[in-house]
Parts: sequence; structure tokens; C-alpha cells
Amino acid sequence: MKSRLGALPVRRRNNARIPRRFVLPWHCATAGSICVTTLAHALPNQDALEPAGIQAAHILRLWNLTLIVCAVFFAAVLAGVLVALLRRKWADVATPPDLSGNARPERGVRRTVVALVGLVVADALTDRALSQLPVARALHIELVGWDWWWQANYAPDGDSPGFATANELHIPVGRPIVVSLTAGDVIHSFWVPNLHGKKDLLPGIRSTVEFRADKPGIYRGQCAQFCGTEHALMALAVVADPPDRYAAWAAAQRANADDSADTLAQRGKQVFEQSACASCHTVRGTRAAGALAPDLTHLMSRQTIAAGRLVNDPANLAAWIRDPGAFKPGAMMPPANLSGPDLRALVAWLGTLR
Repeated sequence: MKSRLGALPVRRRNNARIPRRFVLPWHCATAGSICVTTLAHALPNQDALEPAGIQAAHILRLWNLTLIVCAVFFAAVLAGVLVALLRRKWADVATPPDLSGNARPERGVRRTVVALVGLVVADALTDRALSQLPVARALHIELVGWDWWWQANYAPDGDSPGFATANELHIPVGRPIVVSLTAGDVIHSFWVPNLHGKKDLLPGIRSTVEFRADKPGIYRGQCAQFCGTEHALMALAVVADPPDRYAAWAAAQRANADDSADTLAQRGKQVFEQSACASCHTVRGTRAAGALAPDLTHLMSRQTIAAGRLVNDPANLAAWIRDPGAFKPGAMMPPANLSGPDLRALVAWLGTLR
């Protein structure tokens, strides 16, 4: 089974050892004998200690300062306890308590309070630095959190029209990004620690987060606010590309879906338009204009499906369409009651949406 993340070994019944670099959670679907791989942990891990942008670097410096100060105080407390134990005096019922220390001023408490106030000042200065990112010529994206996936609406950029995608943000390296955040149902939280801190998405309230990626790469995002049954399976890939590569990707995303001449794919398009799929999903260039589920116009340009749950390949597409609840219990997408030939045709057509 191949994917953009490399060749994934097929699980055997004898539980043969899987190479360490491919240690992933597995799930065998009931779609024939297909065994599909889940991708909940295959995207790069969140890593606040490896900043890829100036915002994350500010937060890392604050973290390092806080860690040092707290470590020093923790060591001092342990040292004080150790000294007290070593210098203790044994007493009995007849020994009066020594209360002389109550009359002496505790200068250490004052120093502790001053140090903690210093952390508050450092926190305020970091917050100020985060709000001062220059956003001239910024790329504007509206990100909507749903149970349990991400809808990304790219605003028009100059003379170029906007477009929509899902569960992946592509951004150009070196250009400021302004993300407008809102939730479509319950509270979610946008968190890509390599690029910025956490920011909540609130139903009916619009907030923004600004950041800039200074290094190309793929950075894992995650909903950081418990939002329901599949909260842990609500991942977001942020792909930071060089400007020319991002421009090529965006140009392809603005185009309508290609109309394949393949007979099986044409049959799959008819299945899609005549089934409940078209009432929830949009595929630009077709009659499908649903607004309740991810835009599928360029589905196969994405690395994953189901918000990072599965590698995006035909086998996983078929298994997901047949029974989404097998992978994300509680998912809003209902199982597709399709015959084997119709399912194969539908997957063949979806495979042309690049």
C-alpha cells in the first residue's frame, strides 16, 4: 500500500514485527479483505521545542525562562527540606515548641514573590511580541471547526478568486498568515505548536491568530479543546511550501474538477451526483453543491482523509465510504448503502479529483 508518506507494510495474521519507522495504529475494515492503515499519529508530532516561525520562537523563550526559574525554586525547596531533616532536633512531650522563627522576617518569601512577578512581566512582554507580527500582504484564511474536521476557506488573493479545502492548510514560507477562527457547532481549539500557541474557536464569535512559517515543512495541528467523542482524531496538517510551490498549489485548487473520460469514473460521477453524497459535499464543476461536509473538488491532492485518520488512498476511501463509524464512532457521515460495482466506480471517480 503506497502513500505520500511512504510504503506502509501490510499487517500479517502472525503479527510479524512492523519496522519501527512505521509504527502506526491499525484498523482492519470489513470491506472485503482490505486492511487499512490509520494515520492518527503518522503526521509529524506536535513539537513546541522546534519552532518553525517567529511566534513559536517567542513562546519557546518564555517556556525556557519559566522552566529555569521553576527548576531553581524547586531545587531550593528540596534543599531546604533536606537541611531541615538533617538539622532536626528530637523532641518529646515535655519539650516546648520553638516559635522564635515567627518573629523573624521571611526575606525569602519576598524574593520568591519578586521572581514570580518577573515571570508575569515576561509573559506580558511575550504576549506583546506575539501581537506585533507585521501582517502587510498577509494571506487570509477562514478556518471553521466542525465535529470532527476542519474547513479552510481561502480568501481572494489579489486578482485570484478564493477557494475551499479541508483538513490541510497550505501556506507560503516567509509570508504572514491571518487565520480567522470560528466554530460551527461546539468549542474547538486551533493548536500548531511549531508555529504558534493555542487559540479557541467559539460558535458565533470570530477571533484571529497571526503567524508566519520561516521553514518549509509539514506541521501537525490538533484540536486542543475536548469537543466530543472523536476529539483526539481531529488533526490538521499545515504544509509550509516555498512561495512558488504554494502558488502552483493554490492555482490548482482554484480550478474546477477535471472531467475524466474513463468509463468507470464517469459511472462513479453519476453515482455521486445521484446519491446522498451530493447533498453534503461540494465538487466544483459538477451538480454537487452540498455545504455540510468537506469540499471534495481536489480530494486526491490531500495526504489524508477523515481529518488525519486515514492515509488517502483508494482502499481507505472505499472502507471510509462504506462505514465511517468503524474509524470515527459518532461521525456525522452516514454509511453509504452502495453495491460493490457502484462503490468501485465511485472510488475510481474520486481518484480523478486531483
